[in-house]
Amino acid sequence: MSSRLLRRFERLLFMTVLCLALNSCVSAVLGVAVDTTIEVVKVPFKLVGAAADLAIPDGDDD
Repeated sequence: MSSRLLRRFERLLFMTVLCLALNSCVSAVLGVAVDTTIEVVKVPFKLVGAAADLAIPDGDDD
């Protein structure tokens, strides 16, 4: 009974350490995915702003 309990404890400890180790990897991957998504969303706004600057004269031609 004791070795069986010890084996379960070892598995629990291993799974806990594995989850903690993977937690940082998962957060890093999610951070990169979020940063990429934000940059992709910004592109259409930058394009619209550039097109508006071309279409609307600003009167700086002195």
